[in-house]
Amino acid sequence: MRIGAIEAGGTKFVCGYGNEQGLIEERVSFPTRMPAETLADVIEYFQDKQVEAIGIGTFGPIDIDPASPSYGFVTTTPKAGWSGYNFLGEMKKVFPVPIGWDTDVNAAAYGEAVWGAAQGLDSCVYYTIGTGIGVGVFAEGRLVHGMVHPEGGHVLVRRHPDDTYEGFCPYHGDCLEGIAAGPALEKRWKMQGSELPPDHPAWAMEAYYIAQAVSTSILMLSPKKVILGGGVMHQQQLFPMIRKEAARLLNGYVSHPFLREGIDHYIVPPGLGDNAGLSGALALGLAAYKQG
Repeated sequence: MRIGAIEAGGTKFVCGYGNEQGLIEERVSFPTRMPAETLADVIEYFQDKQVEAIGIGTFGPIDIDPASPSYGFVTTTPKAGWSGYNFLGEMKKVFPVPIGWDTDVNAAAYGEAVWGAAQGLDSCVYYTIGTGIGVGVFAEGRLVHGMVHPEGGHVLVRRHPDDTYEGFCPYHGDCLEGIAAGPALEKRWKMQGSELPPDHPAWAMEAYYIAQAVSTSILMLSPKKVILGGGVMHQQQLFPMIRKEAARLLNGYVSHPFLREGIDHYIVPPGLGDNAGLSGALALGLAAYKQG
């Protein structure tokens, strides 16, 4: 069986295909440009692949309500040219196969639940912290949707007492994404995060913000695993700092072995590594195929 997968990011699209066991057999990537140009690349890639289903995990916000007239559209994204674009509809015009559709972070959360760090668990929260910040939620054995979909990257957080940076989010200024995503690191410290040494004060500040989001998710959703992915989280020194700060914030209020002796195995990097998003899209495609 061959299933197509699309991890549609604001910076690049990753396309590939794999099988029902989650094995990625091929992957390619190309820059995210205007919708028509980018979709032309996607269509060209899949044209001769003979996939039986496709899963799409995309940057958002998107409409995920099948009853909505704009189901399958990218909605209020700040990504130039994409707001109001019928992404799913354009794919369906060309590929008459079942297509799974969700956010890129929900896809990653699903992939981690099916094949990754949360395998065998019925809940997890997945954060991607990179160019932006997104949150995917898997709870009681399914992905969480509601009025729209989780947008936990835009929650408000308390400011670090030493932080004077105003934030870059065009909607909220200093929300979590506005002050903790990759561009905020670069704008605040005048260099890319990858260039900052491990002992730079930037990382304590970053952990301060991320731990607030993590502790909020623990209090609101009580997930059985918290998974932190994305380019910023390639800085491995962040994990112990975030665990320590999250434990400080929770202050023993939530009593569970996961948060005591097991916290190193509770707040973790993706089990699927950098394949979390694409594997998650593969899982969405497989689910769409099974649903017919």
